Amino acid sequence: MNKIVNPNKQDRLQLTQRPAADISELKKIVNQIFDEIKKDGDEAVKKYSRLYDKVDLDSLAVNEKVITNASKKVPGELKGAIQLAKNNIEKFHASQQERLKIIETVKGVNCWRESRAIEKVGIYIPGGTAPLFSTVLMLGIPAKLAGCKDVILCTPPDNSGNVNNVILYAADLAGITSVFSVGGIQAIGAMTFGTKSIPKVEKIFGPGNQYVTAAKQEAQNFGAAIDMPAGPSELLIIADKTCSPSFVAADLLSQAEHGKDSQVILLSDDENVTDQVLIELEQQLKLLPRKEIAQQALENSKAIVLSSLKECIDFSNLYAPEHLILAGDNFKPLISEITNAGSVFIGNYSCESAGDYASGTNHTLPTNGYARNYSGVSLDSFVKKITFQELTKEGIQNIGSSIELMAEAEQLSAHKNAVTIRLKSFYNV
Repeated sequence: MNKIVNPNKQDRLQLTQRPAADISELKKIVNQIFDEIKKDGDEAVKKYSRLYDKVDLDSLAVNEKVITNASKKVPGELKGAIQLAKNNIEKFHASQQERLKIIETVKGVNCWRESRAIEKVGIYIPGGTAPLFSTVLMLGIPAKLAGCKDVILCTPPDNSGNVNNVILYAADLAGITSVFSVGGIQAIGAMTFGTKSIPKVEKIFGPGNQYVTAAKQEAQNFGAAIDMPAGPSELLIIADKTCSPSFVAADLLSQAEHGKDSQVILLSDDENVTDQVLIELEQQLKLLPRKEIAQQALENSKAIVLSSLKECIDFSNLYAPEHLILAGDNFKPLISEITNAGSVFIGNYSCESAGDYASGTNHTLPTNGYARNYSGVSLDSFVKKITFQELTKEGIQNIGSSIELMAEAEQLSAHKNAVTIRLKSFYNV
């Protein structure tokens, strides 16, 4: 992890840059697979499952009995933990449901907005080095709360063609409609175009590697919406002298172990704190089963010393992290200064792992600086907002002349006439 002390303001923008990957070759691969799926459907999906996942699938759909029986293979203690997480996620996302509010903008003109669920949504769950069953809860639960009719899940199988039992258990618990043992670009392509086995969906959710990310971006060109632009996972921690260096080091490693392309940033106004954290980091790294992955992530990461906590907040806003931890006791006065972050964790005991699993907030968050203009997944991600309005005779009389004047100024005479004909009708009765 590179240590940098008091960089000048000209260098700070450069320090916020993530490692860039050349995606030109990825796009070629995505386009080739998409073209074949459009043409050959299930056969193309199976072809690329053989190529990339080394598995020959007779059926893409996971049998309902297999899903039901998965529960028996999950330890009771883990099921209890997942149930606790489900309850908290459900409680937090249910609180986001809006009550109908009718606004009378002027006498006789009533306007309101109602939510309608996106009918068919697709969820992608990685199943490689870390099968993310927690993401099943994070996406499946708000989808069902929103009222989505079909919630399908795609996840890669193992070499025997089986899907991870905990993923299946979480899918059943979250109310997923159907599960398909398909991963990678071919899963995104199948959900984008639809095949004989896999339904076409209207919006695709979920994390993935660079291939999945490129496929999701391409899916938008064929009418499928996606949750948000994505990149490798990331964490920024601002730590002051009241932090616990061992806690901070543990949090940095918890994010670094996600993948070799993950990035973690440590900011502090105290160089001594930074040095203590770096010592702890080396000691804890040795004990990690995924230390090689974490070590490579740390090579893309930075520990930066700045002159004040205010400067640390300013740098964080410039970086716009997926996850932001404020490690210490003195941050509440600075919370209002945070303008760009996916999710924020306040104080020494608010580890990022809590948000990843069980506090209740959603862990599907914007990365790669997109926290400047995107929010994390919420109940709103699974609905459309439709506006309604109802005008009475009094209402059209109250605003009609203004509409006529504005329509005439824009030289849209039919717009004007739609009002005029109504206004005249009142005098012809």
